[in-house]
Amino acid sequence: MLITIIVLVLATVFFVNGKVRSDIVALCALVALMVTHVLTPEEALSGFSSSVVVMMIGLFVVGGAVLQTGLAKMISSRILNLAGNNETRLFLLVIIVTASIGAFVSNTGTVALMMPIVVSMAAGSGMNQSRLLMPLAFASSMGGMTTLIGTPPNLVIQDVLVSAGFEPLSFFSFLPSGLVCVAVGIVVLLPLSKWFLASKHRTESKRQGGKSLTQLANEYSLSSNLFRVQVDRRSALCGMKVADIDLRRKFNCDILEIRRSDVKHHRFLKTITQKLASADTVLQAADILYIRGDAEKVSLFASKYQLSLLDKHTTEDTKGGSSALDFYDIGIAEIVLMPASAMVNQTVKEAGFRDKYNVNVLGIRRRQDYLLHDLGQERILSGDVLLIQGTWSNIARLGSTTDWVLMGQPLAEAANVTLDYKAPVAAAIMVMMIVMMVVDAIPIAPVTAVIIAALLMVLTGCFRNVEAAYKTINWESIVLIGAMLPMSLALEKTGTSTFISDTLVSGLGNYGPVALMAGIYFTTSLMTMFISNTATAVLLAPIALRSAMQIGVSPMPFMLAVSIAASMCFASPFSTPPNALVMPAGQYTFNDYIKVGLPLQIIMGIVMVIVLPMLFPF
Repeated sequence: MLITIIVLVLATVFFVNGKVRSDIVALCALVALMVTHVLTPEEALSGFSSSVVVMMIGLFVVGGAVLQTGLAKMISSRILNLAGNNETRLFLLVIIVTASIGAFVSNTGTVALMMPIVVSMAAGSGMNQSRLLMPLAFASSMGGMTTLIGTPPNLVIQDVLVSAGFEPLSFFSFLPSGLVCVAVGIVVLLPLSKWFLASKHRTESKRQGGKSLTQLANEYSLSSNLFRVQVDRRSALCGMKVADIDLRRKFNCDILEIRRSDVKHHRFLKTITQKLASADTVLQAADILYIRGDAEKVSLFASKYQLSLLDKHTTEDTKGGSSALDFYDIGIAEIVLMPASAMVNQTVKEAGFRDKYNVNVLGIRRRQDYLLHDLGQERILSGDVLLIQGTWSNIARLGSTTDWVLMGQPLAEAANVTLDYKAPVAAAIMVMMIVMMVVDAIPIAPVTAVIIAALLMVLTGCFRNVEAAYKTINWESIVLIGAMLPMSLALEKTGTSTFISDTLVSGLGNYGPVALMAGIYFTTSLMTMFISNTATAVLLAPIALRSAMQIGVSPMPFMLAVSIAASMCFASPFSTPPNALVMPAGQYTFNDYIKVGLPLQIIMGIVMVIVLPMLFPF
């Protein structure tokens, strides 16, 4: 018992100190418990096989897909329309919407659903996301207190009451106390988040040099002379190779990109394919050609080959949109030609960018001038900046030569390109996941629903590749939770938790039901800071029931005190999964949870000790 308490105290000191990463502290504590034989290796590593940890991994992937497909931005823009430019209104909307969802969906699932939306909203409004993410996590727990299924401790006390012969609780038995929790949370978090979280690091990360894809496209006026034509079934271009058209010589135009829809063969797995217009590319009916050139020449070309000149407000897969280039599979970047390059004084055609590197040269920036037409015969000079276009993998390979310097971080920019044509697929998967988690008639465990959703997000192309899905997982949070979960097992195994709870509760029994209930509440609240809320509820619910029956009062306020105290733990990042989920995105430290969460936790406890006997008399 003593060893467990010492390890717990030391871990807490290091967590608060913040100089050592929290996941390293948690692993050190876990190793200490193994070395001292408090836990066997199997027991110590059981946290990493926990359904909570597996669910968190899956939810990171689902949340990443919601961001990657632009679905978060779409939803957040609608919420922003309601909030306007008012930060307080936006804050209240986040709390209320999250609490409402948290009443029916697990608090972990609620945070995973709302986190990308809130991040997108913060970016859109210029508000610091750190001010919203911690309240988001807290609101999910507060909303969970309004229904029977909202949080695991509610189900725990229901099971204890039924086992003791009491009537089962109804779905909304917790609603009155839950609404009080939400109200207290709003009143307390509104000032605390502004005082302690608003000054933290802002959402916009500074670019490490280079320009965004949109800035490059605008700088070189790619869209001003960009036209799209569609190959009709009757067109003579069907079955022709790009080289056979000789578009540059005949019409002084260039095909920048070919967009091909794969709806017939792969409607669910893939909807759009982008490819460069290489010389041997064979055109097919319904292909969309992105052509740069003079409007009159493009119209002449379309007329000659029976092509449909698309209205600029029509896109391949929807009835609304923009004619600007998209960067799903192919992108653009700048390279600066070095003085020692063998390509100096060669023409663009002689340099062989298309043949050697499979990229196009779209423009040349020479000092203050931009050369955008007839580039094939233009000689490249030392110091010229070339705008090149190609697949992201081919662009990445350009960084391995000494002939030029690749500007900026094009692959990082590519990772930020939203696959917006996949937003409906991501939305359908997310709704399916929520339905499986909420509807009891569907015999699928929540963790299974999350795994299915995460796999579908990858298989249906909501990520650029599998590696992109893995990058959405924050392994620091996963290791932190996985290493801390066995701590509850150590406290139970050594009798520490039983000793603490029995001592504190028995000492208050003679001071009346309110004092006893307060003791149970704050004992539960204290223990939840170090072990999971579910484990704490399992330990203290029987004690609360026995204590109430010993002094001859109704056990309802006592049992609700256990459930609320176990769920309303805000002073620690690892007491509940939602707290850990928002930690990396908000760049919070352990002290941030102490500054904001501890006052809220104490105030919530005081209010509930007063209110619970009024709502559920002794």
